[in-house]
Amino acid sequence: MKKNVLKKAMLGVATGVMSLSLLAGCSGGEKQAANSDGKVEIEFWYGLGGKLGDNMKQKIDTFNKSQDEVIVKGIAQADYQETYQKLQAASASGQTPAVALLEHATANALANKQALAPLDSFFDKDKEANVEDFLPTLLDLGKANDKQYALPAYGTTQVLYYRKDMFEKAGIDPSVLNTWESLGEAAKKLKKEQGVFGWEPMWGNLNLVDASLSAGGEIISEDGKEVLIDSNEWVNTWEFFRKAIHEDQSMRIHHGGQGWEYWYKTIDDVMQDRAAGYTGSSGDQGDLDFSKLAAHPQPGWKNHKAAPQAEAQMLVIPAKAEKEQQEAAYKWMKYFTSSEVTADWSIKTGYIAVRESAKEVQAYKEFAEKNPQILVPLEQAKNGTPGFVDPTGGQILDALSKATDKVEIENIPAEKALKEAKEEAQKALDEAGK
Repeated sequence: MKKNVLKKAMLGVATGVMSLSLLAGCSGGEKQAANSDGKVEIEFWYGLGGKLGDNMKQKIDTFNKSQDEVIVKGIAQADYQETYQKLQAASASGQTPAVALLEHATANALANKQALAPLDSFFDKDKEANVEDFLPTLLDLGKANDKQYALPAYGTTQVLYYRKDMFEKAGIDPSVLNTWESLGEAAKKLKKEQGVFGWEPMWGNLNLVDASLSAGGEIISEDGKEVLIDSNEWVNTWEFFRKAIHEDQSMRIHHGGQGWEYWYKTIDDVMQDRAAGYTGSSGDQGDLDFSKLAAHPQPGWKNHKAAPQAEAQMLVIPAKAEKEQQEAAYKWMKYFTSSEVTADWSIKTGYIAVRESAKEVQAYKEFAEKNPQILVPLEQAKNGTPGFVDPTGGQILDALSKATDKVEIENIPAEKALKEAKEEAQKALDEAGK
């Protein structure tokens, strides 16, 4: 399962409180309580399937067997969005699960509605919380109004994956990946000499936003009143990719199709000798062959250091859960975010471990020695830009997505596309501020 592009991450924030009809099929309406042997049984809602879902089930089972106080009952939804929608409906009825897994943007939306329980009091009572050990970039995604409402379960960021053999054959040192300018020149050389696409950005606004932030661009002003996506930093960055795709044809994107079809077509190009590299998720690592590939942090520009976003899926406790349920939920959250468990999750999925100390876990150290690519997203996330939370409920990101298609697919100049996006986004921001 890959990390959604920024637009998808925010689709549900503007939905408002869902109708109670969504509660049909939600088991959160059943009373959660201590069972006959004194253990507190809680429900944990999460939108994971496939290998990720199997890994989550294994973690739940291991936790349940590791102690005699709490039993976690996992309730899987189709995806993060469905979990969010059902949690809204459950909160409206007052019958919620004890804990849920959400995207950081939707967790923030619920926190601002006072629908989540702040975690600070749990930290104060827990001498082993060691909150300082969490990666600050990921931990800060769970803050709202100076309180911690969510803990990062695992992180994700977009990194570079390149074909070692193609670079070597072309006499290209991997250090060219340190800046977009030198990567662009290398892509032209690979296209000319080897007849392959030198690079493939991933379709969607996420890669373009990351590159713009790395050029010194900002999405909105510090006071939150002005949209800044038509600045020179943005225009020059997007024009760089437009020219590479449509004029030099040294880069290309796949777009459209069903679900993640475009994503896997991009990976297939690299694995099947049609492209020398691509920009993708840390969570791709389980699908890649690192006998052929290597990972590299996202580049900056010659005049600005890299600043790609780091995002996270967050564990939250609904405010309407009973006190006993909240305390049990915290124990599960503490387990899942422990050094050993977050390290193991990272090894098995490719997603980012949320604690600094995960690097010192013996199994992680041994895995990283043989698979150094696992450290690339972790190191990038430590110094990355926290994922953007759209104050308009997704309309700024929607405007950026429209502009992305204009530039990447329709070959419309970046200045025109971003000017139109700025006008649409500014109108939405002005409305949100009323």
